[in-house]
Amino acid sequence: MGEQGRVVIGMDPHKRSVTIEVMTADEGVVGGGRFGTDVEGFRQLCSYVAGWSERVWAIEGCRGIGRHIAHRLIAEGEQVVDVPPKLSARTRVFATGQGRKTDATDAHSVALVGVRMSGLRAVVADADLDVLRLLVDRRRQMGEEHSRKVSQLHALLLELIPGGAKKSLTAAQARRLLATVRPRDVVGKTRRRVAAELIVDLERIHARKKAADKELRALVPATGTGLLDLHGIGPQGAARLLVEVGDITRFPDRNHFASWTGTAPVDASSGDHVRHRLSRGGNRQINRALHMMATVQLRNATDGRAYYDRKKATGKSSMEAMRCLKRRLSDTVYRTMLNDLAHNAAKQTGTGPGGQRGNGSDSSAAGSQPQHRLFGQATPGPVNDKPKPALPRCLDTEGSHVRACVE
Repeated sequence: MGEQGRVVIGMDPHKRSVTIEVMTADEGVVGGGRFGTDVEGFRQLCSYVAGWSERVWAIEGCRGIGRHIAHRLIAEGEQVVDVPPKLSARTRVFATGQGRKTDATDAHSVALVGVRMSGLRAVVADADLDVLRLLVDRRRQMGEEHSRKVSQLHALLLELIPGGAKKSLTAAQARRLLATVRPRDVVGKTRRRVAAELIVDLERIHARKKAADKELRALVPATGTGLLDLHGIGPQGAARLLVEVGDITRFPDRNHFASWTGTAPVDASSGDHVRHRLSRGGNRQINRALHMMATVQLRNATDGRAYYDRKKATGKSSMEAMRCLKRRLSDTVYRTMLNDLAHNAAKQTGTGPGGQRGNGSDSSAAGSQPQHRLFGQATPGPVNDKPKPALPRCLDTEGSHVRACVE
């Protein structure tokens, strides 16, 4: 092909096929096509793009359906950035003037995002985070499976026992209740047998959950994170934060981080009427982890509880005070992860507390992110050119972290 200059290859990924479009700095389309994701299709894809020596892959949904192809490209030494599906969807509407959706238009919108937008997250391979992600995702799935089984068991016990069982039901309690039931009709006997099978499933799931929790309790502290020191965050919550956040320096400040976690209120002011509303956006898994953290703090005599009570004393409702607390805890998590990064940077470079930021943070999970624009200063490329947060002087003379749960 012989095309010169740097190009962005926008990709709309699927399980068995991908559609790509090759776009230059001036948004000119110079290539594209559809390829399979099997061994032969991937070989053809790599052969097709080999003519563009300077290339960056912009792939939609690298945390979802695009993950498999993104990591195969990274293994081949390619540079990949993640395009959020919501961002490409908006670009598609503005680019075409309508919402028509095909694989080709999706690839075109992804390529446009890659050329126009700065701040896209670079995708890197991190074996430790990948292991944590697999384990914490599996633990969440087991919890969801347990909840479904309990719901099914409640429905059966309600027809076997007048009034049913209490809301909080364990497998052992359900087994004792079921032992008191001796139906005589065929429907009742069948219902009892199905309930007994569900109890066996619950016991098996409970054993697997305990094993998964034990594994997470061993792996998360080994990362050296200070998140476990925060009241209300356990191994599951810490693992979820680590795998979802990745490189904390991709958030310029705590306000950007709060927006990403969905704890920052949305400005809904109009004219002289200033008001804010609850954010329904952000990373909902991290928002849930912060909600659990706030709930645990409210159950104990913590600084978080004191902060919540102060907000209530100013006239805020319970829900409003909870939202304020979640925002404060988001700031605490952000500060703690920056402290962790500074601590690791100090250990790697041998500098003292608050040493110069640079090598330490740039060698983190997003260290392969390019430090220049793809097409020069005039054209934004898929890199994060937002100011990095300054790493705090967070280490004492013992080298330990200084963390306060709520300021």
